[in-house]
Amino acid sequence: MDQDKKTMMENLRKDCLSCERCGLCRGRHNVVFGTGNPEADVMFVGEGPGEQEDLRGEPFVGKAGILLDKMLTAVDLDRNKNIYIANIVKCRPPQNRDPLPEEQDMCIGWLRRQFAIMRPKIIVCLGRIAACKMISPDIRIKRDHGKLFRKGGVIMMPVLHPAALLRNPSDKPGAFEDFLRLQQLIEESIKAQS
Repeated sequence: MDQDKKTMMENLRKDCLSCERCGLCRGRHNVVFGTGNPEADVMFVGEGPGEQEDLRGEPFVGKAGILLDKMLTAVDLDRNKNIYIANIVKCRPPQNRDPLPEEQDMCIGWLRRQFAIMRPKIIVCLGRIAACKMISPDIRIKRDHGKLFRKGGVIMMPVLHPAALLRNPSDKPGAFEDFLRLQQLIEESIKAQS
């Protein structure tokens, strides 16, 4: 089964590379499909790629990605081992603007297909846009970060976006508390499976 999910995800990635459903395709260097272990129980979802991600074709590799990796390491998570990271949109919006609702709607099918392959138990929404699209348009990230929501049998947790933490370092302690809660949630999920 391991190889099947990896093969399915790779085939989906190849299909996604030629996507031209919305205008974002015209300005991209690379499609930023996603990275990580498709067998993972935890999926992180951001809003869309930034400049460094567009250049490298991988999510969260700029300054915000470095911070995210540090936070992941602190709670025994690793993008190459036990999580998967993707975005709502797969191409960089111009000047790193928020992806427009119609761009999100055109691209969300790729993320849904990634989800269908993985069947994660936990989804962590990185920032306001991902949380509003994945959980509820009523989410207020400053108010609701770290709270748990259930949708279709999946636990969803909105957290502050790493780029927002770089702009507002005073929010880092609260964000780290959310990651500690995530770690506890994962441990409880593993125990429940045993």
